Amino acid sequence: MTTLGAVFRPQLPPEKLRDMARTAEAAGLEELWFWEDCFLEGGVATASAALAWTERLRVGIGLLPVPLRNVALTAMEAATLDRLFPGRFTLTVGHGVQDWMGQVGARAESPVTLLREYLDALRALLRGERVTTDGRYVKLDDVGLDWPPPTAPEVLAGVTGPRSLRLSGEAADGTLLSEANPPDGVREARRLIDEGRAAAGRTGSHRVVVYLLTATGPDAAARLQAERTASGTDKIPDLGVAGDAGTVAEAVQRLVAAGADTVVLEPTGDEPDPEGFVRFVAEEVRPLVP
Repeated sequence: MTTLGAVFRPQLPPEKLRDMARTAEAAGLEELWFWEDCFLEGGVATASAALAWTERLRVGIGLLPVPLRNVALTAMEAATLDRLFPGRFTLTVGHGVQDWMGQVGARAESPVTLLREYLDALRALLRGERVTTDGRYVKLDDVGLDWPPPTAPEVLAGVTGPRSLRLSGEAADGTLLSEANPPDGVREARRLIDEGRAAAGRTGSHRVVVYLLTATGPDAAARLQAERTASGTDKIPDLGVAGDAGTVAEAVQRLVAAGADTVVLEPTGDEPDPEGFVRFVAEEVRPLVP
């Protein structure tokens, strides 16, 4: 069964989060996702608040930029959230937007090398291992968590580009794809991920989560087009969806057919009713998606 979620966009003020999280849970939404875009809202703070305000809702961070956070700190945060809210938290890490990383003096010369070292160390720490490593970027000296999770949680990589997608297959437990991926993009990403998995000899499941830019309501098409134009993705065919629940459900199923396991509906930045959007996803779209 396809998992369906929605995004709490960080353009909304933090004080809107409690109502959104409670609305999501009451409506039966499966997953609520957060971004850590510079310089809006912190991913760990928003995720922990949403988890504390709800009882069943699953929460994902997509994503934490690895240049901003020491890997030991990320492991501590993830382990704490997993122990406080078992099975309800998904962590995604990634390169981050390089211009933003430059603004804060954290830009890496080789983002792929940093992410590879980071994923290896982070997943080992969350497995309860003691880690010593002297990489180009990640350096740990006999570091282990005092409170590791009872079972290591999955760690996703939020990536684009062939090298990073192969890396995700090699070193992550799953992959998060942005809203700039239509069905053909998801299909190609899954192929590259599988290449990485095969090269590393990995077996088992690898969850692929895809954002789908979504607009509904009488002005949906205009809002979707304005968002695509502003983001520079208006030349990518078959990207995003505007329409009623049936139209949105069909778009979700096209992504699933291309290789997505979880589809997270992302409202436009000017969505006039964010809580209504969450109810739309949970109550109208969900019943139409197998």
